[in-house]
Amino acid sequence: MATNITWHQGLTHAERTSYLNQPGLTIWLTGLSASGKSTIAIALEQHLLHNSYVSYRLDGDNIRFGLNKDLGFSPEDRVENIRRIGEVSKLFADSGTIAITSFISPYKADRELARKLHQDAGLGFVEVHVDVPIDVAEGRDPKGLYKKAREGLIKDFTGVSENAPYERPESPEVYIDNSEGTVEDGVQKIVTYLVEKGVLKFPKA
Repeated sequence: MATNITWHQGLTHAERTSYLNQPGLTIWLTGLSASGKSTIAIALEQHLLHNSYVSYRLDGDNIRFGLNKDLGFSPEDRVENIRRIGEVSKLFADSGTIAITSFISPYKADRELARKLHQDAGLGFVEVHVDVPIDVAEGRDPKGLYKKAREGLIKDFTGVSENAPYERPESPEVYIDNSEGTVEDGVQKIVTYLVEKGVLKFPKA
């Protein structure tokens, strides 16, 4: 780590959230590929914006086109991928934005690290497990990734490769069984949790 840098404190998080009249936090969606994370995240972002809450979605594929384009899918690269996203989402949350992330984030330790980054900074972190049986995910498979993984064309594929397991969250704040429910059902579960915890109000005060 460089020794010639200094942390500069500007506005506090409390000041930013007071001006924006909303909390800054991260809503962290995790689940298998094709579980519906991104679809729910997009709908959630739209719902929040339509209700005057400043929010921004960080998507797994999109981030790998830019910030994390130097990373592959080895266990080490997966860890670094999520570490960076944890740091970026923390910055968004500190700005007073509601950050919505949709990443497989298969390892429990990495998700806990992202949570700790937020907690240490006094920021909210809501883990959402978007769950489907793997056969349902394979049946959807809009990108054909499971088929390629089964054929050996993709290595280190989560849920298929032996060295790429998905470690299910043990106690997420929100659990969504997305095998049969609608996108609206998923969004409503997240919103209901946030309202019940006093994080958000509808309509925005």
